[in-house]
Amino acid sequence: MPGADTYTPVAKVLHWLTALAVLGLIGLGLWMVGLPIGLTKLYAFAWHKWIGLTVLTLTVLRWIWRILHRPPVLPATVTPWERALAPWVHILLLVLLLALPVSGWLMSSAGGVKVIWFGYVPMPDLVPRNPTLFETLRTLHHWLAWTLIGVLVVHIAAVARHDLVRRDGIFRRMSPFTR
Repeated sequence: MPGADTYTPVAKVLHWLTALAVLGLIGLGLWMVGLPIGLTKLYAFAWHKWIGLTVLTLTVLRWIWRILHRPPVLPATVTPWERALAPWVHILLLVLLLALPVSGWLMSSAGGVKVIWFGYVPMPDLVPRNPTLFETLRTLHHWLAWTLIGVLVVHIAAVARHDLVRRDGIFRRMSPFTR
């Protein structure tokens, strides 16, 4: 049983699987857009979609888990403004982790490109083919991605500040190496 000051093992697994997938998606996304049209770009986009749908699934599971299992109480060393801001940053992260895969899926549908999860599970088209909507969704997906990158930088910087400067145990709560 985890301590009252740490997240549950399930929450930690969902967090770190999502984190690794998102970091991979960011790297893959930044790399693939500059590729010339060809097989490599096609495979890169396919993997980006597959991992994106996996992040969507993990995020839905995280929402459900979080609703059923309250996060640990913040330590007393956390200032009032940090205490007020932290839940909003986490909510924004989770909303972005839902909005990005959904916008990508909508974009593929509007572009007339079938999404087949890992090449085996055909996903329904969410909207009919529509080139104008595709361009709008592509712009939205782009800006959501940059927003996520910015929020992740803030999130990681806050964790680093708490762990390295304040040494108040915030990282230990989600560390995969603590119980």
